[in-house]
Amino acid sequence: MRFVAQYPMPAAGGVSAGELPAAIAAYARAAEDAGFDGVAFTEHPAPSRKWMETGGHASLDPYAAMAYVAAVTTRIRLVSFLVVLPYRNPMLSAKSAISVDVLSRGRLTLTCGTGYLRSEFGALGVDFDERNELFDEALEVLNLAWATPDAVGYDGKHFRAKEQSYRPAPIQERAPLWIGGNSAIAKQRVAKYAVGWAPMLADPTVATTSRTPAITSVEQLADHIVDVRERVSAQGRDPSTIDICGGDSPAGGVIGHDGRWFEAERSLDWVGKMADIGVTWINTGASSLDQAANLDALAAYGEQVIAKSR
Repeated sequence: MRFVAQYPMPAAGGVSAGELPAAIAAYARAAEDAGFDGVAFTEHPAPSRKWMETGGHASLDPYAAMAYVAAVTTRIRLVSFLVVLPYRNPMLSAKSAISVDVLSRGRLTLTCGTGYLRSEFGALGVDFDERNELFDEALEVLNLAWATPDAVGYDGKHFRAKEQSYRPAPIQERAPLWIGGNSAIAKQRVAKYAVGWAPMLADPTVATTSRTPAITSVEQLADHIVDVRERVSAQGRDPSTIDICGGDSPAGGVIGHDGRWFEAERSLDWVGKMADIGVTWINTGASSLDQAANLDALAAYGEQVIAKSR
């Protein structure tokens, strides 16, 4: 089992903009020292004020954040969790992703989603109803950019590319794509385009807000993992090469929030259940408004959960 620590942008209100670079660097280094295998950043480039006031959160540009963390760490993977591919021209997405891959010496994991905030699509000038078509185009372009960096050609719905060059070329041999979402189409995209699946195990209300089918139990998640593996096999690929990323609790989970600490035995039990059904990564994080407490939480989780899980 491997572990990724989500950077706590919801809690970043306790840190000024001037303090944020040092806070991110400290968090990423603490995660690396604690044995985490990745640090993750989410994306919301233009959320509405209404969304922010009803449970939304701030964010950085994930490519900028991941590149920054690459410079202050040595081993940990840089994970988007997740980027909304339809927001950008896919050729630009490929350049941004490859740049992070090069600057991190091959440590990028690009978790991708179609997006769900209609108002954000509108603010960015992207047709919300075309998001699935745009998402598939972007996945195809990203794989082409990794496979043939000297001659990327594509005839898309909104653009045409003819032998475009991507130099410097990426470090990793294959586009490190994970697909987020619980739908049948998301799982089929894993089989066709990706090397990982990031399902959401959440109650129906959260799932509805995120425009994805609900997965509410370990048993349901296990059935979905079997389905993913069967779809991967049908594409002539080896299911054992596909990563599955789950949360640290039935609701995703954090290891320290506003002074409330995780329970190591519960976390260990949950990690064991996830491993039994084929999950290979656990996504968690520390999200206290007390930044020092976050670093303590990462260290404690590393000692009491990560080390014992291995």
